[in-house]
Amino acid sequence: MSTPTLTPPRQPLFSRLPVISHLKKSVGLQRGMLVVGVVLSGLFILTSIFAPLLAPYGYSQLSDASGSFPTQQAPGGKHLLGTTVGGYDVLSRVVWGSQTAVTVIIVSVAMSLFLGVALGLLSGYFGGWLDRILVVVADAIYAFPTLLLAIVISIVISRGQSSFWGGIFSCAFSITVVFVPQYFRVIRAETIRLKAEPFVESAKVLGASSMRIIGRHIFKNATRTLPLMFTLNASEAILTLAGLGFLGFGIEPTSAAEWGFDLNKALADTSSGIWWTGVFPGIAIVLTVLGLTLVGESINDLNDPRIRGRKRAGGGAGTPASPGTPSAPAEAGKP
Repeated sequence: MSTPTLTPPRQPLFSRLPVISHLKKSVGLQRGMLVVGVVLSGLFILTSIFAPLLAPYGYSQLSDASGSFPTQQAPGGKHLLGTTVGGYDVLSRVVWGSQTAVTVIIVSVAMSLFLGVALGLLSGYFGGWLDRILVVVADAIYAFPTLLLAIVISIVISRGQSSFWGGIFSCAFSITVVFVPQYFRVIRAETIRLKAEPFVESAKVLGASSMRIIGRHIFKNATRTLPLMFTLNASEAILTLAGLGFLGFGIEPTSAAEWGFDLNKALADTSSGIWWTGVFPGIAIVLTVLGLTLVGESINDLNDPRIRGRKRAGGGAGTPASPGTPSAPAEAGKP
């Protein structure tokens, strides 16, 4: 009589989501870093969603019922973080700036994912002259300095115009061109590796078409690292957007709030002892990039079984030992 094999129950979809599943696998300092990153990133996203409720004023508002806002007012009173040289409320600009950053991240990373993944799959699977051309183009784009390339593309697209969506799409498209080679390289390398696997060869023998093999067998396995790349590229997108705004190629304050542009206008205030116009947008950039980077780096470590196993082995008394591993004697020093 055969003994029935017990299969572990399949975990619900929520438990298998990228960040949730990594939180369960993390221990010790690594879990602390991941939690801090999730909290900072969550605050950034929630602030962008509820910006109309959290911001006391509009991003370009210069007056209220009591009159015009004072310029360069110190933090306090109606303006908790002070006002800028143009009379804008600093707190409102910081809060609304998170919404601009999220919009640019979504648009730029979405376009980068679509183009990079599609080109990487086609190049890695079919090879030949298509692969050689795409590799040369990707390497040529990757060889340019990131910010310089973004500046050139932003100038070409915006043509000096800085409307809200015009500025959003010019910044997003310039960031997209910078990020596409990264996705292309990763997906192409994975596709070349997977193309030689036995299950792909079996699908070819059974008569499956190339598009079916790419869509059903290669795509899912080649895109496992995309959550990691998304978090890391999101932080790079914020820095690129801030760099464009700081250099004067971002979005004007009458079109949207943008942290890099506010830092640029705060440069002249530093020599006068006016610190609040530059400190708070800078803190927003640092905390947002830190949160996204901590999430991305933690996911990267937890995806590596060697690093994950080593950290779990040294996790201390609170970490359960793996089945079949003998535990150390409680009193090793005694005979």
